[in-house]
Amino acid sequence: MPILAFVLGSLIGSFLNVVIYRLPRRKSVVSPKSACPHCNVLISGYDNIPILSWLILRGKCRSCRTRISSRYIFIEIVTATLFALIAWKFPPVTAAKALELVALLYLAAISIVLAMIDLETHTLPNRIVLPSYIIGSVLMGASAIASGDFYSLGRAFLGAAVMWLLYLFMALTYNGGMGFGDVKTAGALGLFLGYLGWTVLIVGAFSAFLLGGIFALGLMMTKKVKLKSGIPFGPWMLVGAWIGIFLGGGIAEGYLNLFGLTQGI
Repeated sequence: MPILAFVLGSLIGSFLNVVIYRLPRRKSVVSPKSACPHCNVLISGYDNIPILSWLILRGKCRSCRTRISSRYIFIEIVTATLFALIAWKFPPVTAAKALELVALLYLAAISIVLAMIDLETHTLPNRIVLPSYIIGSVLMGASAIASGDFYSLGRAFLGAAVMWLLYLFMALTYNGGMGFGDVKTAGALGLFLGYLGWTVLIVGAFSAFLLGGIFALGLMMTKKVKLKSGIPFGPWMLVGAWIGIFLGGGIAEGYLNLFGLTQGI
């Protein structure tokens, strides 16, 4: 399953490259066909094989030999690897788990898109964030029905509400610290993290602030940015969420064991 997920992830990653480039520029992500931005020659199917084509062409356009950004192969490899890790961590052993897997693969895809767009434009597009509420609710709702675990579904909605309100409070109380794109993204992440468990939600939320704070402090110490330079927080929210998904249980258990407590959340 992880091998199949890796192949699927590389194909999805190729499409995500199109979304990342075109969406901020308000272009259609389905047409026209991909072409070299320098010579405008359409990219042939055999030159559009994820990962392999970039390597075979040595990162250059076949027609004009202009350098192709390494971002394209990076996105394909990251997507493929993340898909494989998710399939390994959450094997679809039942119908409910299969639906959960689909939900997490979807979250992985939009996480990569949102992180890259936020780094480039300091925005988290509504066209990606808002549909995730509906798609996540449908997939996890179907998973809850299949398993009969409606507690997890209720926890998902509560997690979305808590994260949304937390980020809204920060956006209103600290001008310039959080944008409303962060608020909406936080609610969507809370939906997915809450479904997986309280420890996943808590660790995922805390990791975002820890990683973002360390990164911002490092930049300020090296005098590369000032306190209000507008460092995008979206990527840290997304990375923190995936730390919670993959490592939340272990981190929470290790933390509680330091104080001789058992994991009870």
